[in-house]
Amino acid sequence: MASFSEWLLAARPKTLGAAVAPVFAGFFIGSALVGQPVDWRLLGFTLGSTLALQIATNLFNDALDFRQGKDTTARLGPVRITASGAARPETVMLAGWLTLAVAIALSLPLIVARGLPIVVIGIPSLYFCYGYTGGPLPLAYRGLGELFVILFFGLIAVTGSAFVQSGEWLVGGVVGGLQIGCLSTVLIAINNLRDHAEDSTTGKRTLAVRFGKGFARVEITALILAAHALGLYWWDIGLPRACTLPLACLPPGLFLLLRIWTTTPGPGYNKLLALSGMQLLLFAALLCLALR
Repeated sequence: MASFSEWLLAARPKTLGAAVAPVFAGFFIGSALVGQPVDWRLLGFTLGSTLALQIATNLFNDALDFRQGKDTTARLGPVRITASGAARPETVMLAGWLTLAVAIALSLPLIVARGLPIVVIGIPSLYFCYGYTGGPLPLAYRGLGELFVILFFGLIAVTGSAFVQSGEWLVGGVVGGLQIGCLSTVLIAINNLRDHAEDSTTGKRTLAVRFGKGFARVEITALILAAHALGLYWWDIGLPRACTLPLACLPPGLFLLLRIWTTTPGPGYNKLLALSGMQLLLFAALLCLALR
């Protein structure tokens, strides 16, 4: 039977920043652009639901990658709870479905507050927690993982959170969603670059596998630079601090790029993944601080 620490690792805590950052960014964007205080109650329910969706995605990915032979002894990332034999795939899948149920329960106050749009956002989000690596078109195996992240952990998460806060659909939510989405996608792009050799042998057709390691490096570079370039929007609408303050996390991003371009993909990329997660959280925190 898997221990508590093994289940904790299965939730992949280092990836959870991708759920935290867009919620806080969206609420502070909604608060700043509409001129109302942050609704901390709704923020708490949104954050809880989003975290549950992220954890469910991770659990499904753990079990389904094992079932479909995508996790092998050549794996360079952290040990998976299913592949290690600590838990049966059926148990991990059940944990994923239960976590989805938690996400639904936590979303009910959001539906009460904002109505049908939350349902429209929520249904595809629920499906793709499983559909990322399962179902008839598993996105992660067809080079669509990056698109999934930038849409659901960027655009939808930030604009949706801004809508929950303000009751309005805001252009600033779209811009902030693209910024957060780009930096969230850096995580999966580094992961795919690290796993290029293994994925090439198991039929996992990520963008790094389809187009090569050089493409993956260019992709990561473009994502980091685009996140900062989009900040010019905030300057243009009279919120210059939201453009300039997040630039404080550009040096770690440039260091990350230096390592990506000068080192061979391998276990050392796990540290780069942690750094990219810190970059995402720092960017979101500085954006929120600038919009207070």
